[in-house]
Amino acid sequence: MSPPKSDSFNDRLTAAAKAKEAMLERFRARLGPDDSVLLQQQAERKAISDARDARNAARKILRDEEAARLAAEKAAAAEKQEALLSQQAAEAEAAAKRAAELPALQKAARDARYAARQARRR
Repeated sequence: MSPPKSDSFNDRLTAAAKAKEAMLERFRARLGPDDSVLLQQQAERKAISDARDARNAARKILRDEEAARLAAEKAAAAEKQEALLSQQAAEAEAAAKRAAELPALQKAARDARYAARQARRR
């Protein structure tokens, strides 16, 4: 391994000045704010950004439509379920009413048979 180069103070100052000058030249070589190449790049970036925004808006519209469709389907299914439950409740109520009336009808039929039997005996 070679020993480190021992620069003198003046060599280091010269190297630092050259580095600063090189940085300054790179800065001056940059494009200005009114350069046509820079303006073209900005226009391209804006076009890309606008296209991206349009795609995102279209996706959002599709998502909203899908959410509305799913909500409508869910509401229709809930309404159908509610109608089914209501129909089942009505059928159960009618069956309970018939079950409650059955003993009275049976008693009436039994009384009619008894009355007919009594009428035949007389």
